[in-house]
Amino acid sequence: MKLSAKIFFFIIAFTTMAFAQDVNVGADFVSRYVWRGLDIANSPSLQPSISITTSNFEVGFWGAYTLFGDKSASDEIDTWIGYSYKNDLGEFSVTVLDYYFPNAGKKLGNMKNGEGAHTLEGMLSYSGQFSFLFGFNFYNDPGNNIYVELGYPVESENISLNFFIGFTPGSKENPHYYGAETFSFINAGVKVAKEIKITEDFALPVFSTLVINPKAEIAHLVFGITL
Repeated sequence: MKLSAKIFFFIIAFTTMAFAQDVNVGADFVSRYVWRGLDIANSPSLQPSISITTSNFEVGFWGAYTLFGDKSASDEIDTWIGYSYKNDLGEFSVTVLDYYFPNAGKKLGNMKNGEGAHTLEGMLSYSGQFSFLFGFNFYNDPGNNIYVELGYPVESENISLNFFIGFTPGSKENPHYYGAETFSFINAGVKVAKEIKITEDFALPVFSTLVINPKAEIAHLVFGITL
């Protein structure tokens, strides 16, 4: 992919902004950045986000900034463009996501396959009575790593739970991406979320996630606040 493709990507993003029907700005503060069962940063992390929607299309920007320790591998800016469709069965989505690590020593415009600053993933997802996610790295990952996750949400009046389990077929060409050469379960657990009432007009959303990586034989308990 050439730099012109990246420029085109951002043209789409800002065109979507111009016709946006809804713009959301927020941030999560988490005690630890754990992603798909992997400990990305041994530190608390601030994770801001912007999402812009128009019709069924969405453009989003998401970041993660390590508060302590080595920032070179964990600071991150992701950009995505997606299309969603809802019906009586639930919501179906197709998304292209760009992973970029600004402190990894590679310039923003470096789109070279195999050595560039960006890894592109295509995702198919569904949410309804259960959730499903299929992610496939199709650019700048020599192993074309795949991740699949199933989830089951449980809602009550004051609390929501989401049980999840994720696996990868593994990759011999790039096993470091998910830490697996062969089929492995790498992400299992439950996320518990609720709102803590602060005043009559304001409630603070908080969550805790128990994450177990069976392949690495390690577990994490993450606490987060959504702003």
